[in-house]
Amino acid sequence: MPLDHHPLITEFPEHRDAIHTLKTGNAHFQRLMDSYEEVDKEVVRMEEGIETPEDATLTLLKKQRLDLKDQIAEMLRTADV
Repeated sequence: MPLDHHPLITEFPEHRDAIHTLKTGNAHFQRLMDSYEEVDKEVVRMEEGIETPEDATLTLLKKQRLDLKDQIAEMLRTADV
């Protein structure tokens, strides 16, 4: 069964407009978003067996993805959009 990426628009559908606005007008948000997408793709590659890291590496990346998602969620909650 193929694993899905977790794109931000799917994770936060109610913030579609805020994501677009912040992505185009806030460099910090754009960096967080780029980092999140990069880590998410790496996690999916590992879970699909394309890459075979140690379990600790996968766990660390999942924690990093969650931290990035939390930071993004906070920015979306406080966005004045």
